[in-house]
Amino acid sequence: MPIEIQDHPDQNYVEIKLSGKLVKEDYHDFSPIIETLIEQRGSLHMLVVLDDFHGWTAGALWEDVKFDVKHFKDISRLAMIGESKWEKGMANFCKPFTTAKIKYFDIADTDAAKTWIAEES
Repeated sequence: MPIEIQDHPDQNYVEIKLSGKLVKEDYHDFSPIIETLIEQRGSLHMLVVLDDFHGWTAGALWEDVKFDVKHFKDISRLAMIGESKWEKGMANFCKPFTTAKIKYFDIADTDAAKTWIAEES
């Protein structure tokens, strides 16, 4: 599955691992899980790990934009972990779609990303 979700309620964040190429149908499982967590806790911290990630199909990108607009204020921190320049650029691309504090980390800095994402906003 291109999207794996692991909740870390004791550390105040949700870890989302993205791999391969996302398609529209991937959001049918992803969105309800995240929306339930938002309903239960309010604003979330998200740690997004890009592991051999190849982007989105057009349909998946549209689902992602709709999710981002709907939850513009529901994500308070967003850490992205990757290993390429275009993945680093995604952190900047996300900024207009959220009020979250966003920070990119290289894969070698995974521990620092987990420390940062667990901090209070």
